[in-house]
Amino acid sequence: MSADTSTCPPLADRLTKSLLGYGVIAGPIYIVAVAAQAATREGFDPTRHAASQLANGDLGWIQIATFLITGVMTIAAAVGIRRALGSGRASAWASGLIGAYGAGLIVAGVFRADPSDGFPPGTPPGFGEPSWHGIAHFAVAGIGFICLVAGCFVAAAHLGKAGERGWAWFSRFTGAFFAATFAFMASGSGGPTAILLFTAAVVLAWAWLSALSIKLYKAVDKR
Repeated sequence: MSADTSTCPPLADRLTKSLLGYGVIAGPIYIVAVAAQAATREGFDPTRHAASQLANGDLGWIQIATFLITGVMTIAAAVGIRRALGSGRASAWASGLIGAYGAGLIVAGVFRADPSDGFPPGTPPGFGEPSWHGIAHFAVAGIGFICLVAGCFVAAAHLGKAGERGWAWFSRFTGAFFAATFAFMASGSGGPTAILLFTAAVVLAWAWLSALSIKLYKAVDKR
């Protein structure tokens, strides 16, 4: 007997939902991986060290893998977002910018941030002379963050036009908060407060991507 496919969603919809599924889980994977390392890696202090510095030391491969895996997942989610939002310039730009952020995560995993301020153990206090890969990491991170912020605002514009005012506000707030905290941390004048605020912004950005992916995932079934 042949299987009843009358209730089976079209292949295109199943593919879109599969891609969006990566957007749902990418953030939780990143946050759990970083939190677990921050709690267990000797010498790491989340008020003094950035998550990127976890890529150093004998267990640095864990953070490198985290960057690579979640970067690929973010790119997959970006493709799903494009498919779910449909055609249009705003849809294409939102997807492309989020995908660029995912690519930035991958490159950030290739070029390690420099160790500093006692982490990993044995590193002298303070900040030493930056290495070429440390400079590359910071530059790529900056570009990726700009793309993420821009993606939030472009998505907000698209959602606003669709009458999704709450989602548009959420997207704008996420982009603005991320941009402000990154600028504050990059200025070097905020100390532990700047690092903690930026950490909160990273969590918020991942939550935004997960929430948006869930929303679009559900919307696919209603088309």
